Amino acid sequence: MGLMDFIKKQFIDILQWTEDDETTLAWRFPMAEMEIQYGASLTVRESQMAVFVNEGKVADVFGPGMYKLSTQTLPVLTYLKNWDKLFESPFKSDVYFFSTRQRIDRRWGTTQPVTIRDKDFGAVRVRAFGNYAYRITDPKLFHTEISGTRERYSVEDLDGQLRGLMLQHISDAVAQSGIPFLDLAANQIEFAKALMEATAPSFTALGLKLESVTLQNVSLPEELQKILDQKIGMGMIGQNMGQFMQYQAAQSLPKMAEGNASGGGSVAGDAMGLGAGLAMGQVLAQQLSQGLAGAGASAAPAPAASAPVQSAEEIMALLEKLGDLKAKGILTDEEFAAKKAELLKKLG
Repeated sequence: MGLMDFIKKQFIDILQWTEDDETTLAWRFPMAEMEIQYGASLTVRESQMAVFVNEGKVADVFGPGMYKLSTQTLPVLTYLKNWDKLFESPFKSDVYFFSTRQRIDRRWGTTQPVTIRDKDFGAVRVRAFGNYAYRITDPKLFHTEISGTRERYSVEDLDGQLRGLMLQHISDAVAQSGIPFLDLAANQIEFAKALMEATAPSFTALGLKLESVTLQNVSLPEELQKILDQKIGMGMIGQNMGQFMQYQAAQSLPKMAEGNASGGGSVAGDAMGLGAGLAMGQVLAQQLSQGLAGAGASAAPAPAASAPVQSAEEIMALLEKLGDLKAKGILTDEEFAAKKAELLKKLG
């Protein structure tokens, strides 16, 4: 290089990042055709880290502090460039600054229902959303895995990837927590903790630390929510499964009456449904009368009510209703099989 070229050439003697953009995670110092002066000052502020990259290879990493650049403070770069101890000339290197501040109030949520396995309901499709916070802890790994040689890498550039990681681990979090779905609303902190533990390793692999996770809401699909509402209504008369079946039958009677009033439905179908409902009602009446008789010790024992005679059509209707309850997860396979065997005996 000629003398005039050397005079015209600009050299950098101060390297720093004022971080005036709140959303920037990684920023490349603008080098253009300039070179870094030997002995230049490098300032890394609190909540920052700096990385020197030589020909695509990450060299030296600096935490917060002020440094005078020399072969002593740049040992890896010195080795890569084969400098001897007398090195005192300007040099070229890419310098990247990273913001290590905690990024709070990042949102995660299900755009579509996520299928999880629940011990009460089997496979359940749920929606959930909440917040999370993270920070860069390994700038070398973040540079090689995420930001690369870009001039600037922002929080928004990373949001989609991190939300995907959160959603990917929802099923794992439910399984690890062991919390039944019905108890999630009362155990949101425990579920959020399980979600954080399940997701944190994926953040670490990107040079990040997942600092916190919150769960704000979790909800069921509408059809399953209706079943839960019915179970809550039935709770007023007890938790017995037989009582819940009777409650379901009683719920169907007004709908049949409404159908008849509007002229809809077949006569045979209505008759079968009505017969099944009456049979259920009679069983309910028997249980209520027995409960009242047992409540009063001095009362005379009520005469035993004769079991209603059920037609084949009524029994088949009951089997259909039991099948619906089994399909909805209200009856277990064992309960359905026992009730089915009992009804089939009456057909014989």
